[in-house]
Amino acid sequence: MPIVAEWSQIIDDYALHLVASDRSPNTIRARREQLAHMARRIGMLPDAVRAPHLLRYVGAMDWSTETRRSRYAGLREFYKWAKRNGYTLVNPAKQLPRVKAATPNPDPVPAPVYEASQRSARVRGDKRAEIMLRLAYDHGLRRSEIAVGHSEDLRQDLLGWSLLVHGKGRKVRIVPLTPRMALELRALGPGHFFPGKIDGHLSPRRVGEVLRDSIDGNWTGHKLRHAFGTNVHEATNGDVMTAGKLLGHANLSASQHYIRPADARLRAAVYAAAGYAPPDPTDRKLVAV
Repeated sequence: MPIVAEWSQIIDDYALHLVASDRSPNTIRARREQLAHMARRIGMLPDAVRAPHLLRYVGAMDWSTETRRSRYAGLREFYKWAKRNGYTLVNPAKQLPRVKAATPNPDPVPAPVYEASQRSARVRGDKRAEIMLRLAYDHGLRRSEIAVGHSEDLRQDLLGWSLLVHGKGRKVRIVPLTPRMALELRALGPGHFFPGKIDGHLSPRRVGEVLRDSIDGNWTGHKLRHAFGTNVHEATNGDVMTAGKLLGHANLSASQHYIRPADARLRAAVYAAAGYAPPDPTDRKLVAV
């Protein structure tokens, strides 16, 4: 269902407000898509929307907890702006319930699944998928960060090559590249790594689709980031700060959603607490206690 002209105008005006507020292009694009989706589903003029209409809309959506929290935050920000600027007399988003943050439940893509996905991409001759998978699993990039990657973001120092990653909220970070990844990205030539029609590069949504379609099972690009965070955490003997910095987290508590302690670490902790010697992973004997 197409959205009415009134909604198109208010969304355009809000997008200009976001541009003036120096919000990132990805944020502006996401807000546009979210508001257009609401406009189509809610089926009434902007100034006619009231709290019950908004609650019926959000209540019908099958969103994850974190997606719901993000959408509610976006709606609250939009309607605060709309009321302040005379587009509506009321702020229906005030009645949106508070949603508690989800309990951290990292779900990293297992190494065998990732390796099988890489082999499958090579057999298909899908170099694009191969590189995207490696950027997510081996380097922890978000789909939006993969989408905007550009040859000008490559950096070389005395230790090797790194990538200037453009993260959320216009934040940038430097992520060291493995030698193989550096060679493959440099071989792509000048310009965006993954050319497309949106500002010259693929959209984050399309990158997410490529990642999802390249992994067998119910796995996503985001869970590849979970694997990266978990692997870094294990490789650094539990250094959450390093994992969080590489993942692009300003708040290290966010990293808890990405790091799942390895089974061996959990078992060793239980053994140590009970006074047993650490388990020997090479010992296959079962000891009855």
